[in-house]
Amino acid sequence: MDMINTDDKIVARSTSLQRPYSSVLIIPTGVGASIGGFAGDGLPVARAMSSLCDNVITHPNVLNAAMLYWPIPNIQYVEGYALDCFAKGDWGLAPVHQNKIGLVLDLGIERDLQLRHLQVIDAASASLGLSIVDHVVTDKPLGVQKWINEETGQSTGQLLQPDSLMRAVDSLLYHSDANAIAVVARFPDDSLDDISDYRQGQGVDALAGVEAVISHMIVEKFRIPCAHAPALSPLPLNPTISPRSAAEEIGYTFLPSVLAGLSRAPQFIIRTEQPEGFSHPQSLWAHDIDSIVIPINACGGAGTVAFSQAKHKPLLIAVEENETVLDDTPEKLQIEVVRAANYWEALGIIAAHKAGVHPMSLRRFREKDVGHCYTVSKPLREATASLHL
Repeated sequence: MDMINTDDKIVARSTSLQRPYSSVLIIPTGVGASIGGFAGDGLPVARAMSSLCDNVITHPNVLNAAMLYWPIPNIQYVEGYALDCFAKGDWGLAPVHQNKIGLVLDLGIERDLQLRHLQVIDAASASLGLSIVDHVVTDKPLGVQKWINEETGQSTGQLLQPDSLMRAVDSLLYHSDANAIAVVARFPDDSLDDISDYRQGQGVDALAGVEAVISHMIVEKFRIPCAHAPALSPLPLNPTISPRSAAEEIGYTFLPSVLAGLSRAPQFIIRTEQPEGFSHPQSLWAHDIDSIVIPINACGGAGTVAFSQAKHKPLLIAVEENETVLDDTPEKLQIEVVRAANYWEALGIIAAHKAGVHPMSLRRFREKDVGHCYTVSKPLREATASLHL
């Protein structure tokens, strides 16, 4: 910032006339991502990206860590269905100072477990100052069913009573001034054998797929921010839990991170519902995005494909170290990307891109490596192979 003196007044003038740099971090839910496929273990990536970018847009799967969360002012917490609509250019994002959150509880939650979640509301209001305006219990147990898709290996599922959920949300919005919705559904308790891999930081999160189904239904119909937290019986203590799964072992509910995320989640601007010439201050649209960061074999999501086909394409960065059960590679989908060995390299690419420096100009063998789908990984991978951090 330069300081200039005008008529004895000190005036601050920005030294940069560039627009804000905005990036999207995508780690799909329920696909066994090596990083971001467990209990909020994608959050360190988001924190690091937020230090480089003016705006980072990501989804609850990345930021939710059950009892843990991290407040990051320049990260926009956007549910997956809404993120797809944003990528297609149909929806914009309007940042807010604070949302008024309404909570939906599944009638199938036992009384003691329900009380644990109601105590989260009290704690979040008293200790964090969140605005949680009301809660409602569904008129029928939602009947969560979950399974692993045998063809893709993804987790997915359904509700036996989806209409009960819709009625509950409709009632909550009618009787309160809530403009964001948190949902807690009772999930079936797995045997310890069924979840042993996940607790050890391996395999696929069996809950995540149907969680996405639940939030997608609400966002699609009501067009407001939404996120879900499963209600489960506490698990017996296990001293060998993986650090990547440990956030889900330290409390009775997964609700705190959901409420923290929703408290400042952006509201949605629906392009077709706005009058001609309408503009919202500080709003974000797909054409504002400069870069996308995705796992190497999870490039087939609707949002990623939409960004790759946009008239003004952002830089797509595919991270090789973050593998999933999918096989949607850039080459298979003919998507032009920069391949990064890991998130260290991805952050370096973003820094170069933001500075207006072509990433390949930082490489020793820059001439022969330039291409439509190029890799920036080998030299740094060799140089850091012996590091122990």
